[in-house]
Amino acid sequence: MIQFTLKCANDHRFDSWFQSGAAFEKLRAAQMVGCAVCGSTDVNKAMMAPRVSTVETPDTPPAKPKLRDPATPPSAAEQAIAALRTYVETHSDYVGGNFATEARAIHTGDAPQRLIWGKTRGDEAKKLIEDGVPIAPLPFTPKGETN
Repeated sequence: MIQFTLKCANDHRFDSWFQSGAAFEKLRAAQMVGCAVCGSTDVNKAMMAPRVSTVETPDTPPAKPKLRDPATPPSAAEQAIAALRTYVETHSDYVGGNFATEARAIHTGDAPQRLIWGKTRGDEAKKLIEDGVPIAPLPFTPKGETN
C-alpha cells in the first residue's frame, strides 16, 4: 500500500491510499479518483515528502497524541447530544432489549402510554417503522454499555 498526496484542478489537496503507483494511474485514467472536497476527477499527485523507514528503533517510543485536550470545551454538537441524553434519561423509561416489544405494546394500547428508549435489532426497528410505530434512533448508547 502507498499513500499519495493528491491535488485536484481546483487546488484542493487530500491524501489517499492505493495498492501501488500503477493502481493509482489506472484508477485515475478511468476517472475513478475524485477530489474529497469538490468531487472533480481531474486529480494528480501533489508534491510530497518521501517517507523513509530506518532499521534502527528509537530509544523511546513516540508519545501517543491526545484525542482532545481536556481543557477544550465541548463543541455545540457535543453539548446538544449531552442535553438530549439528559432529557431522555430524565423523562423516559429505559427498557433495554425489550424496546421492540414495549414500543409495539404501547402503540397497540396493550401497555400504558409513556416515553421509552432502549435497543433493538435493525430488522425489528424496520418492522416497527413498517407497522407505523413512531421510533427514532438516538445518537448515544446507555452509559453502562459503552466500551
